[in-house]
Amino acid sequence: MCDLVLWCVSPQRLQEVGTEEDLRKILFGGTFHVFDYEWRKSSFQFREPDSELSYALETPSGGARPVQMVVQARVLKYLLFMRQNGDEGRTLLRVGKKDQETALATALSDSLWLAGQQASATVTLVTEDYCVTPHLGYKLDNFTERLQLFTFSQKEDARKFILEHIHCFKDEGSHGVILFLYSLVCSRTVDRKQQNKLRRRVCTLLNLLLTGRASPNVFNGTLLFGEDGQEMERGRLLQVGSMLKTPVFPVWLCCINSSYSVVFGLNRSLLSDWKMEHLFHLYYYSGQSSQTTTARLTVDTHSHHWEAPADGDPEKRFPSLEMTIRTKWAGAAVDWSGHAPFY
Repeated sequence: MCDLVLWCVSPQRLQEVGTEEDLRKILFGGTFHVFDYEWRKSSFQFREPDSELSYALETPSGGARPVQMVVQARVLKYLLFMRQNGDEGRTLLRVGKKDQETALATALSDSLWLAGQQASATVTLVTEDYCVTPHLGYKLDNFTERLQLFTFSQKEDARKFILEHIHCFKDEGSHGVILFLYSLVCSRTVDRKQQNKLRRRVCTLLNLLLTGRASPNVFNGTLLFGEDGQEMERGRLLQVGSMLKTPVFPVWLCCINSSYSVVFGLNRSLLSDWKMEHLFHLYYYSGQSSQTTTARLTVDTHSHHWEAPADGDPEKRFPSLEMTIRTKWAGAAVDWSGHAPFY
């Protein structure tokens, strides 16, 4: 349970803004469905402070992992490039508890502010009182019915508020990922979210997290599929456009074999100076508990010794992460620096 501190904002109950049923309909298509156990136990917990992976969030397998890994990418952006202390592009430092909490609050507020079109952000927290009167066809989950909304017109105010209540998002049993997801939907506003039909595709949710727009597509510009404008056929791989592969900061969200992870670099110039792309290091965090060290890869884009096999499926011979990197740097050679390759 979150103990609310005094803040210069007027909280709204879900019943007052008519959102409780809309939230369920957006996410599940109806009011009878609730989040399963894996979602309800998910929060934003870091690895041990001041350890080698102290920058990393714990992301058990389950439906919440894509959301957690997007937040992980924003945490890395803050720790590597946004902190005031130290130089940009620093080596991976051991992160203390205070920096962990600040990074998480910044990451969450960044996504909420984008979802609010950089004009507002809404944070949802759990209270003791029930804010919704159940009715026929509405299934109680003892969680959504106790939400209150806090809306901010300044990004920094939202960040400070989240930091004050950071335990509501990171503590065990806090339902932290669900709270963040509800905050995201409310920041975007329900009406716009209904139009985008968020519940249909994971890609739509991830785009909302990454860009503030709930688009189901990841290609550049506009593409038409068939004479009647139908969506891409099911089972076809998403074609990620060059714009999403070239972010402002060298941090990428990856989906490899249906598992989400992050790849990142320490040098921001990697994306603005072509000379930096000849030979450089990338770092990989899979989100899996079995990973105990950060994998460092050396990427050589001028080496030509890598060639696809004459026959057969190349993905069966080369690690999937290497193949993913080559979608950005075609033909690059990847040295795992002694780490066991992630397939």
